[in-house]
Amino acid sequence: MTLAREEIGALSRAALPGEEALEARLRPATLDEMVGQDRLRENLAVFIRAACDRGEALDHLLFHGPPGLGKTSLAHVVAHEMGASIRVTSGPAIERPGDLAAMLSNLQPDEVLFIDEIHRMSASIEEILYPAMEDFKLDIMIGQGAGAQSIRLDLPRFTLIGATTRAGLLTSPLRDRFGWSARLEYYPPEDLERILARSARVLGVELEAGACSEIARRSRGTPRIANRLLRRVRDFSEVAEGQGSAIDCARARFALERLDVDDSGFDGLDRLLILTLLEKFDGGPAGIETLAAAVGEDRGTLEDVVEPYLIHRGFLSRTPRGRVATRLAREYFEIPLPDAADSQQKLL
Repeated sequence: MTLAREEIGALSRAALPGEEALEARLRPATLDEMVGQDRLRENLAVFIRAACDRGEALDHLLFHGPPGLGKTSLAHVVAHEMGASIRVTSGPAIERPGDLAAMLSNLQPDEVLFIDEIHRMSASIEEILYPAMEDFKLDIMIGQGAGAQSIRLDLPRFTLIGATTRAGLLTSPLRDRFGWSARLEYYPPEDLERILARSARVLGVELEAGACSEIARRSRGTPRIANRLLRRVRDFSEVAEGQGSAIDCARARFALERLDVDDSGFDGLDRLLILTLLEKFDGGPAGIETLAAAVGEDRGTLEDVVEPYLIHRGFLSRTPRGRVATRLAREYFEIPLPDAADSQQKLL
């Protein structure tokens, strides 16, 4: 099977069939096994110990930040540390108020309910959570019209953990009912190297220090991408050298170049977005809808997947008038500023 260059680049951050089980194996089980996010882990350890000492369920938690930084892993770690089971769902999967009501009514004492992409729940569903989170009560309407009655049921004390990539879309009433809100930050390369070293041991891969550093440097500060790149590098190495061969820096660099991941971790879509902004719009400002049409990509993908890392690296800026490529982006792609005369001519 032959893949286009854009498709090869997309492999750096898109899961392949059957990889969800592998990602589950690579998740840490305890706070001690987790790498990075030190302040968050230290605070979380205090809250968990205090709740356990009091014999209470942990207060509701909200984790937010870019995709792939470990929000789902943290939810499983919290459940493990609390000695509780966890139920996993997502905002888009809860289609009707009755779906959430049934889930809440079946919770066991101290159980953890994890809702991924919680900002995508509808308002009618969200309203059911308000009394459930605050008073551990569930309001159920029986009947319709003038004869309708409201029945309030008691719920066991449970812990709701919400995860979102867009915390700004959460309504204030929902956000204020979480006992603690924590933002996950991008990981520095040294933390990613430690994550890759652990993942290599889990996968039974011999990864040399140089190769580990090379993959970490190109992983966009994201553990999920680091682990996926490790598996793709392993594939290239096994095909070229046979299973069990150690992955050195040269093999890692070759595989990453084949995956279209450059030295800064940018893939084809990252470069396409910045180059389109620089070459077609003179660096901006340009509206997100215009950019999405120009690169042939969905707006949501650009906003949630591509832009956060480019903004983090200082290559892109969001302004009220639109997206603007920074001077750093021009220097990286060696595109000079337009001449003042050219700019004036375009304005005329």
